[in-house]
Amino acid sequence: MTELEKIEYAKSFIDKLANGVNPLDESPIPDGDVVNNVRLSRCFFYVSDILRQVIENGGITKEKAVRPKKKSFSLTNEEREKIQISERPLSVTEISKYLNSLVDLETTKKISANAINEWLLEMGFLCTVTLPNNKHRKSPTAQGNGIGIFAEERMGQYGKYVAVLFSSSAQQFIYDNIEAIVAFKDK
Repeated sequence: MTELEKIEYAKSFIDKLANGVNPLDESPIPDGDVVNNVRLSRCFFYVSDILRQVIENGGITKEKAVRPKKKSFSLTNEEREKIQISERPLSVTEISKYLNSLVDLETTKKISANAINEWLLEMGFLCTVTLPNNKHRKSPTAQGNGIGIFAEERMGQYGKYVAVLFSSSAQQFIYDNIEAIVAFKDK
């Protein structure tokens, strides 16, 4: 018996079970039998259809469609022209979400807040501060303050925290340097 014949034989059993027939002796399966459960019957029909497709393909399953590889984050000139600087200071997360909203995410990788922060750390605009509880947080340096990055104490649902915010000039700085940020992230 070939592999294709085995698949056809298995399909005939699944078809009979789906239709409430005992595949061994061709007798009807009693109504109370678990095999006659509607959900199982639907599963049998589903499996039967998959086996039908395999048989029609000569015993070969279809290969998964290969998604094209996404390109690194970048902005076209048209997308750059759409950038609007917020007068309200933004967090790095809000900046990355805004940038990602400008591009086609089907073909382009997202830019993460972490990628932006890592570049800012490398360039000396942010530093990592160790808190008394041994946790770490980002903090603007004097150089960061100079471009409009600042820290602000806020009250959240878990108490006080320090938010690192980007003024309109700091936002513009990020947008102007997005290629350098992506290049740093990709290396």
